[in-house]
Amino acid sequence: MPSSGVDEARKLQLKLYGRSYCHLCDEMLAALAPLREEFGFTIELVDVDADAALEQRFGILVPVLMHADTELCHYHLDAAIVRAYLAKLS
Repeated sequence: MPSSGVDEARKLQLKLYGRSYCHLCDEMLAALAPLREEFGFTIELVDVDADAALEQRFGILVPVLMHADTELCHYHLDAAIVRAYLAKLS
């Protein structure tokens, strides 16, 4: 039986690269809640301070929301861009 677009979207996992003490990271995670309800994706939180390579890669550029190798936004959630990206995938 073919899966629906909603089922495919539910399999999506976005990664939120950030830091445990980052207020912008907390704000982006909270701002993602309505989109998460709408599209059903999961979010993997990645602490860049736990990995020297990630710390070097991202520096102060956190939070960063990504899907695979695609950066969707950083610092603040751009809901319009993320919604359009997710709609194309579903």
